[in-house]
Amino acid sequence: MADTVLVPLDGSDKAYDALDYAVTEHPGATITVLHALDLGDASMADGAVIVMDEGIREAAENRAENIFEEARDRAAEAGHDGDIETITEEGKPGNAIVKHADESDVVVMGSFGRKGVGQKLLGSVAEKVVRRSSSPVTVVK
Repeated sequence: MADTVLVPLDGSDKAYDALDYAVTEHPGATITVLHALDLGDASMADGAVIVMDEGIREAAENRAENIFEEARDRAAEAGHDGDIETITEEGKPGNAIVKHADESDVVVMGSFGRKGVGQKLLGSVAEKVVRRSSSPVTVVK
């Protein structure tokens, strides 16, 4: 059993499945929930550039807080004994996860597999993390 677990959350069902798995498999671990604010994607819409303003940033940060609250609630309902820590990191999700992977014994994350033939089974972000992480990675499908 790991003492520290990094769980990246984007608010999707698959990401919460990974959190549920981490809570079940590592009941006393400190779980760090990471949400990446990929504001670069938020400033593009079908080829049009949207000027980044505080409203967009504030909405993204509020979404992160809602995701963290859901994570805390789910962990508590499952009887998680460890601490829940949160990190909001600006940047591409894969890069943010890899950056924080060495701070944990294991990374537990969900997968989608939406892009490209080579990533159909794993998902592009999960594949990047598996390839580059300094810690073991468990991908929950």
